[in-house]
Amino acid sequence: MGIMNTKRKVAIFDIDGTIFRSSLLIEIVEELINQNVFPTASRKEYEKEYKNWLNREDSYEKYIEAIVKVFMKYLRGIPYADFMRVSETVVERNKGKVYRYTRNLIKELKKKGYFLLAISQSPKGALDVFCRSLGFNKVYGRVYELGAQDKFTGEVIDLHLIANKANIVRRALEKNNLTLRGSVAVGDTEGDIPMLELVEKAICFNPNQKLYKYAKLNKWKVVVERKDVIYEIR
Repeated sequence: MGIMNTKRKVAIFDIDGTIFRSSLLIEIVEELINQNVFPTASRKEYEKEYKNWLNREDSYEKYIEAIVKVFMKYLRGIPYADFMRVSETVVERNKGKVYRYTRNLIKELKKKGYFLLAISQSPKGALDVFCRSLGFNKVYGRVYELGAQDKFTGEVIDLHLIANKANIVRRALEKNNLTLRGSVAVGDTEGDIPMLELVEKAICFNPNQKLYKYAKLNKWKVVVERKDVIYEIR
């Protein structure tokens, strides 16, 4: 009699704003500037969007878009070693800056034998460092092309794949012998909807307005963590 091939249950997490109480990319860009890897003046290129978001005069999405623009503009020619040094500094400084709800959920699911999968639009090198201590089994993020002398070309590899989280989930299921039976996913923006639609238990954690409205229509669980209070919105 052959051994039964049991598939593992999967729990899928977005990282920025879902586990990490900030954005890895924002922290990395700030540190690249602080360490003079990026020009000091580049901070001015997203200053307006940052202030508008801080004063609730415009969206967080526009602020992130401005950060991404700066990152892509100045990444070309930067050695991979410099980027990873900065990433490790950022992770070490911020590794405790996580939400209690998702931190505890990760521990709970890990004990139950779930395969922990992280899918994020942040750089994969930084995600690998951040997710390692949390016990993730697999991490998907943006991979940036390296050219001569291990320096970035400024191009993203297979952007079309990481842009759709549902495609990544399907790929991970096949490669890691996973099942969607009993599956869980946690996200915070509308970009997580394709991933949330695939699983049995979708959790919208601190969702933005677009995801919140979609969650209410689909009767998904909505959880908010504010200061030292965690509560569900029904």
